Amino acid sequence: MAATMELGSDTDPRNATFSISDEDHTLGNSLRFVLNKDPRVAFCGYSVPHPSENRINVRVQTTGIPARDVLKDALNDLTAMNQHVMTTFDSAVERFKANQGMTELSMKSGVTSQHSGSVKKP
Repeated sequence: MAATMELGSDTDPRNATFSISDEDHTLGNSLRFVLNKDPRVAFCGYSVPHPSENRINVRVQTTGIPARDVLKDALNDLTAMNQHVMTTFDSAVERFKANQGMTELSMKSGVTSQHSGSVKKP
């Protein structure tokens, strides 16, 4: 799990920068997207301090609620989106296998095995 450090103001919890280790553009861009859709966010951006450093800095400025709470909500939303995509993908793979008469679809090798019967064609 990535370690997170909050670099914010003691006097204004609405503005903070979060440094998240062991992450890169994959999380940074997704998190920025979700945060910018939140009406409580006045500004959000992220940066990778150096290409050889596996860390991102996420800046969050809100309209009133503490930045930490908005970041937690955005991470929860991103987790829910990820679960939905995984569930939808798994269901689509199962439907594909059922429609094609396949017993196994190997994602690693890209090899499929079929029943000895005929294969349904679209």
